[in-house]
Amino acid sequence: MTFDPATLVYDDRGLIPAIAQQDGTGEVLMMAWMNAESVARTLDTGRVTYWSRSRQSFWVKGESSGHVQELVDLRVDCDRDCLLVVVNQTGPACHTNRRSCFYTAVRDGEEVELMAPESVA
Repeated sequence: MTFDPATLVYDDRGLIPAIAQQDGTGEVLMMAWMNAESVARTLDTGRVTYWSRSRQSFWVKGESSGHVQELVDLRVDCDRDCLLVVVNQTGPACHTNRRSCFYTAVRDGEEVELMAPESVA
């Protein structure tokens, strides 16, 4: 069966959440938004492409930072309204220079920082 990005369920802005996960380890790296065109571009190029809500433009992960996400697998959830993007991540995934955007935990009512930013070479 041929996949068509138009068959996904998008919100009223034409966006669908996409969770990036490291291949092999299952580490959750980040969550961002895609639209039908960014899904198609990701599948066509193998470079994960998101839709930037703040810039209102396509965002090829790593295009300016070098922290590239190479597509390994694109998975669709059962309701077709969320994507799991399995990737090979080069460098930090988070714009704060951390490996994952999920670097803060809430434990016993307190926020705890789980990882520091990676050093810049």
